[in-house]
Amino acid sequence: MLSAEQNDFITRTGAGTPAGGLMRRYWQPAALVGELSGNRPVKPVRLFGEDLVIFKDDKGCYGLIGRRCPHRGTDLAYGRLENGGLRCAFHGWLFDVNGKCLETPAEPNDSNLCANIKQKSYPVMEKSGILFAYLGPGEPPAFPHFDCFVAPDSHTFAFKGMIDCNWLQSLEVGIDPVHTSFLHRFFNDEDPSQAYGKLFRDTSRDSDMPMSRIMREFTRPRIEVEPTEFGLRLITLRQISDASTHVRVTNLMFPNAFIIPMSREMTITQWHVPIDDEKHYWYAIFTSFGVPVNKDEMRRQRLALYQLPDYIPNKNKSNDYGFDPHEQEHDTYTGMGADINVHDQWACESMGAIQDRTNEHLGTSDKAISAYRKLLRQAIEQSGKGEKPIMVLDPAKAASITGPAAIDGIGPAEDWRGYWQKTEAVKRKAASWANGH
Repeated sequence: MLSAEQNDFITRTGAGTPAGGLMRRYWQPAALVGELSGNRPVKPVRLFGEDLVIFKDDKGCYGLIGRRCPHRGTDLAYGRLENGGLRCAFHGWLFDVNGKCLETPAEPNDSNLCANIKQKSYPVMEKSGILFAYLGPGEPPAFPHFDCFVAPDSHTFAFKGMIDCNWLQSLEVGIDPVHTSFLHRFFNDEDPSQAYGKLFRDTSRDSDMPMSRIMREFTRPRIEVEPTEFGLRLITLRQISDASTHVRVTNLMFPNAFIIPMSREMTITQWHVPIDDEKHYWYAIFTSFGVPVNKDEMRRQRLALYQLPDYIPNKNKSNDYGFDPHEQEHDTYTGMGADINVHDQWACESMGAIQDRTNEHLGTSDKAISAYRKLLRQAIEQSGKGEKPIMVLDPAKAASITGPAAIDGIGPAEDWRGYWQKTEAVKRKAASWANGH
């Protein structure tokens, strides 16, 4: 368990906080590209407790600037897109994507007021369907050459959803290998041929055993946690027989993302990004190593579960997450439907807006969470001293950080490590776009 001070140290990310200072040193998802694809590509966003507006100008460039006009404080989210920028609807002040004031049209012709006005602004970069923003000091770091960033557009799909609690709760659920045997337990296995777009419904590699059966029947895994140059590698081992072991390799991508296998063909890279300390969005990039992603089907599946424009889950605390006692008895462990995101959402939100970790009791199965918290505290302290923490990368270093491996398969019990490494190599070699990465 942590003290209240220690808990605040790693959870609170507002302006001036130690963890907030660290998180701002990385590119963070700010919006989906699709959210700015209409006739008026302007969207208010809130990141780390800061109110901003993201927009695309008439040249196709993206900008992220302060939401309040520096003239009289009106809301730029209602501004007009014209003349190379976003124009305030109150007095017509015009700002470009870099926050530069281009016009103050009500001022005298010889006024130099405009030259002295600079709106707060942050760099924006498009990657695999997500608009990333850099809110930190100095030059932004380079992106690592992870699969989700180097795969072509045809092989990736991006989505997001809101969760009504602190970001760290969700991140810790994502790197918890044991909860899948309980929280995501299905009493009946679906036909794997109908599993497209669904987590834990495919068969595990090199077997005909559904992932859902493995999670249900083998509940006491052995967990290995290995430090890496990008964060942590998590290896979860479930012994199937004397001769075979289920091997699941997942990853913590520091500071606030994880990478997991979704199916034999697809991986998920997922970030948990604070709106403020009591709400956050998850952003995910689904990456296919096989055929191109069926984006229409992936979008259709997920839009049925979320309310736009804010991507609020249809099942939430206001309707008890769709809880059905009959379903809990006969079909699922939670009684909250088949959508795994709902299960995770309930687990995270039920801890409270900010989990009170002064009352928790971690076990040996929580070793990944303990390792991550240690890494997070170290990085916060480094950042506070002006030192460069893990994954703040220069271009040369970023180019060397590839992959990482994300595998779910059944291999020999004696050489499980060699198995997953060989399996990852075979998967990567077969991918049309992944050779060399």
